[in-house]
Amino acid sequence: MANTVQAKKRARQAEIHRQRNVAFRSQIRTAIKKVLKAVHDKDIAGGQMALREASSVIDRGISRGIMHRNTAARYKSRLNARLHRASP
Repeated sequence: MANTVQAKKRARQAEIHRQRNVAFRSQIRTAIKKVLKAVHDKDIAGGQMALREASSVIDRGISRGIMHRNTAARYKSRLNARLHRASP
């Protein structure tokens, strides 16, 4: 347990940052699921719009330090590949 004033403040800040990161990570996962659902339903136009939105959310995750840039690139690449395989 934190004893000093500084350590107590860092613990409070860490909890706030953790909650913010969890919430944003949830947004990323939701955006990815929307793309996968559109691909599953064969909705190519909706999938392209969902992919554009997901890419934006993923890129914001990179800038906020939520996810590594290579991880983000892998997600976007795989989503794009799935969408292209589903299109006729």
